[in-house]
Amino acid sequence: MLNIVAVCLVLTALMAYVNHRFIKLPTAIGVMAVALIFSLGLVVLDGFGVARELHDAEVSLLQSIDFSGVLMQGMLSFLLFAGALHIDLSELKAFRWQVGSLAIVSTVLSTLLVGFTLFYVLPWVGLGVPLMYCLLFGSLISPTDPIAVMGILKSANAPRELELVIAGESLFNDGVGVVVFSLLLGMLVSGVAPSVAQGAELLAHEAGGGLILGLVLGSVTFWLLRSVDNYQVEVLLTLATVVGGYALAAKLHMSGPLAMVVAGLIVGNHGRALAMSDTTRRYVDMFWELVDEILNAVLFVLIGMEVMVISFSGTEMIGIGVAIVVTLLARLLTVGLPVRLTPRSFNLPAGSWKVLTWGGLRGGISVALALSLPTGPERDTILALTYGVVIFSILGQGMSIGAMTKRALGDAAGKADQAH
Repeated sequence: MLNIVAVCLVLTALMAYVNHRFIKLPTAIGVMAVALIFSLGLVVLDGFGVARELHDAEVSLLQSIDFSGVLMQGMLSFLLFAGALHIDLSELKAFRWQVGSLAIVSTVLSTLLVGFTLFYVLPWVGLGVPLMYCLLFGSLISPTDPIAVMGILKSANAPRELELVIAGESLFNDGVGVVVFSLLLGMLVSGVAPSVAQGAELLAHEAGGGLILGLVLGSVTFWLLRSVDNYQVEVLLTLATVVGGYALAAKLHMSGPLAMVVAGLIVGNHGRALAMSDTTRRYVDMFWELVDEILNAVLFVLIGMEVMVISFSGTEMIGIGVAIVVTLLARLLTVGLPVRLTPRSFNLPAGSWKVLTWGGLRGGISVALALSLPTGPERDTILALTYGVVIFSILGQGMSIGAMTKRALGDAAGKADQAH
């Protein structure tokens, strides 16, 4: 285990250096691009019989890492807590209905739209995938990845209210997506569809329980922070909240991601304002910012390297193109269109629907969920489709979201001026 951690950190540091020194892309995009180019280069060289030892060493490293377990049971709790820590709760409250509708209603509708559309369209390109696997793909690809979204939003220069809605949606729809995925996976494994009442009970227990657990964790941590003034102890308390809270959520079969988001919001707002001295606040912020940056970089390097152990057939490459189009269309219909048709309800700048549609980035969580599917040819197909959509999302959408934001909001502002 120590050797694996050492190799991952060394590779991440080197790729981060190459990106910062020469490529100068946002860290998440840059390190993944470097890792992807490096891995594809090894695949090409191996095809010519060159650098085979290095190719085999990377494959061996990736096969020794349980990507799904590392992310879902390790990194995710830290990344979600760190992301929620810097969300202004007073500002987010003003958009609570917008965030709630996008995180819950849009995610469920997108799951159904993507699943049923692919079930009927994929056979046209020679990929017959059972309906349940198509719905599972819809559930894992519909939520926007908060890790990808929040890392790239920093460089997009979006208006504050739009940034809040995108960040809030991505933090909460991740938990909703995982719950829906778990429900569908349970149906696949058992072969029995739960009744509406059973499904509602499971959703209430996982999602509602996760929210309540996060509220309890955040409140207890706030009380502990308020009763002591020592930055070392207080940083340790926040760390214990994340590690212990996520483990407790798993034990109680509640949504760990939602619990971490709520706990992070409470500690990041009430805790920072009322329970921390200036010194403690500075150290807590620095600690979690470093944790966020380091784990983000490691995660995106692993995503880039995963191309080595995922097989792509010619038919699956066509299927990836179809999946990208369907996923973007579902995002447009379930998020972009409601915002465009009801601007007063969402109270966002004109043109925001374009940014919300194109800014729906997918990341490591989607890949991790795909890797957790039962072994079989259907899993291999879903994994290939997922990886293709994620790579397009981060490299294609992520690299152009800044320009898209300026153009969409600039055009809307220009039209408003002309109207006056």
